Amino acid sequence: MKLNEWAERWNISTRALDDLRALFRIDSGHAGTSGQSESAVQSEVRLEAVTVGARLWRNNVGATYQRDGSFLRYGLANESGAVNAQVKSADLIGIRPVTIQPEMVGWTIGQFVSREVKAGGWQYRATDREQAQLRWAELILSLGGDACFATGKGTL
Repeated sequence: MKLNEWAERWNISTRALDDLRALFRIDSGHAGTSGQSESAVQSEVRLEAVTVGARLWRNNVGATYQRDGSFLRYGLANESGAVNAQVKSADLIGIRPVTIQPEMVGWTIGQFVSREVKAGGWQYRATDREQAQLRWAELILSLGGDACFATGKGTL
């Protein structure tokens, strides 16, 4: 099912849907070059982060058995298979400086930054995986962080 079909089923206005696309950068026309690999996009986004004083690190998520036979889950929001099925943390996690105005003038805080990297030309299709990734972005935004899908430079 495509996002437009879902919005129509739930009577979501076109204006609200456009706002959602802009907020999460899930429009196909945002940055990136069609055909550009996810790896190339990730490098581009990480380099751009440094230019605005931010730092982004790779958030590898998975699970494996260790040599001693114990099972290890790693990455953010991966406490269990059930949690990971509902919320998938983004590829890049980091922090950027933000100067607070006006009640805390001069203070600089670190804002949590999260980018789910997609290949150039990617389009949101509302797959189970994409919906779980979107839920992660919604959580980060609801707590004052900055999260979106990234298909190239221009997300920071």
